[in-house]
Amino acid sequence: MASLFHFWSLHASELWTLLGQHVALVVVSTAAAVAVGVPVGIIAARRPRVGAPIAAAASIIQTVPSLALFGFLLPLPLIGGVGARTALAALVLYALLPVIRTTAAGIRSIDSAILEAADAMGMTTRQRLTKVELPLALPAIMAGVRVSAVVGVGTVTIAAAIGAGGLGEYIYRGLSMVDATVILAGAVPVAALAMVVDGGLLVIERALSARRPLSRITRVVAAAAAVVAGAAVAIAATPGTERIVVGSKNFTEQVILGELMAQTIERYAALPVDRRLNLGGTFICDRATQSGDIDLYVEYSGTALTAVFKQPVQRDPSVVLEEVRRLYADSGRSMLMPLGFNNTFAILVREADARARGLTRLSQLAEYAPGWRAAFGYEFLERPDGFRGLAGVYGLRFREQPRVMDLTLMYRALAEGQVDVAAGDATAGLIDALNLSILEDDRQYFPPYDAVPVVHSSTLLRHPEIGAAIARLSGRVTGDVMRRMNYDVDARRLDPAAVVSTFLDSLDRGV
Repeated sequence: MASLFHFWSLHASELWTLLGQHVALVVVSTAAAVAVGVPVGIIAARRPRVGAPIAAAASIIQTVPSLALFGFLLPLPLIGGVGARTALAALVLYALLPVIRTTAAGIRSIDSAILEAADAMGMTTRQRLTKVELPLALPAIMAGVRVSAVVGVGTVTIAAAIGAGGLGEYIYRGLSMVDATVILAGAVPVAALAMVVDGGLLVIERALSARRPLSRITRVVAAAAAVVAGAAVAIAATPGTERIVVGSKNFTEQVILGELMAQTIERYAALPVDRRLNLGGTFICDRATQSGDIDLYVEYSGTALTAVFKQPVQRDPSVVLEEVRRLYADSGRSMLMPLGFNNTFAILVREADARARGLTRLSQLAEYAPGWRAAFGYEFLERPDGFRGLAGVYGLRFREQPRVMDLTLMYRALAEGQVDVAAGDATAGLIDALNLSILEDDRQYFPPYDAVPVVHSSTLLRHPEIGAAIARLSGRVTGDVMRRMNYDVDARRLDPAAVVSTFLDSLDRGV
């Protein structure tokens, strides 16, 4: 617990920013769901033939997993793309069903004698709705709003995967580092916020159910919540100076490289930077740079060639770099000079197993594969330079279908004996920390994977100083340097920002 409070104290400013983003996303999405869901609920109560299909569609949306829904929305125009826009669209869709159902149920539950009395008084349909039905249905509607808001608090954490901000950033950062303290730094405030939202709305709901005015305390709580929510929304919506948006994929090395790009731009180009790290896989980052949702991220040359641009595998590093540079230019992006290391795929086994069997080369693995279990990342299983081609070149047939696992968790699963073979990164710090061994790619299956910054060309034209700043890094982030930074984050549990800052300080000193 002491380490958690220490983390919060060191990241107090960031914590409040992420909390504000979290609250803003919940408030805006819940308000939008109420604005849409209440009218639909009224229609569903009065005209079931019209409202029932809409309610059914909302029910179906509830069954779609959060990450899958984000994946469906990302390519769509207007509401798609990386960032808060897509997150809000998904959150509104998830929040609709409780509001629609409770509104319809509240309207239907009103005693017919009350409605007849309203008609007898000469009320119009609109007057009856606003003066009789909605006030009587309000407790039920509030119950739906409460459910939507609490679900929203939890669901917003997933939005960090597409760069929408919020406390989920700590959770994803902690998962990539396998650091319980960082995970709790996001999870505990989320749980506390959910309890506050649930308790506050429950008090209001009970007051409405009792048909009595809200107590002074309830009024104060509601007013305070409105002020906080309004401030959060205002802060989130306030335009400011142009900020360079840096993204990264969702594993340790990419988070470090994203932080390296961000600090380099802040330090040497004197430009403000927004970080959207842990965005997910290659395709999310690539789409984000194409659409302009992020300005730059670090890609790997072989990944760009085969996975992004769907070109045949090539082995010559210089040929791959030139081809990828041309393809990026054709798509409106610029590839800067390589950072200095080649992060090729590494097929890993436990060091003890390698020593016992004299296993040093991939061509030797086919002899043991039928009795071993393998684990790979989801991208490695699908990519043209991934498992299928590897299995064909080396004749690999494992005991069972390879498991699909998160990259960081995979290293630990291998070290703990849960699997026997894994595909990792050659520069991963956990390889040495967990006593794993890399098998030599003796048939040269994998193409080169030089780390290269990719920048949206329009951003580079507006701010050429970005290119000059990042050029300082060219050739200076060697494989040993990258492996050491990965080790510091994964094994020593150091903060990526601190590790990057130390590295840049050493460059400034000429070390």
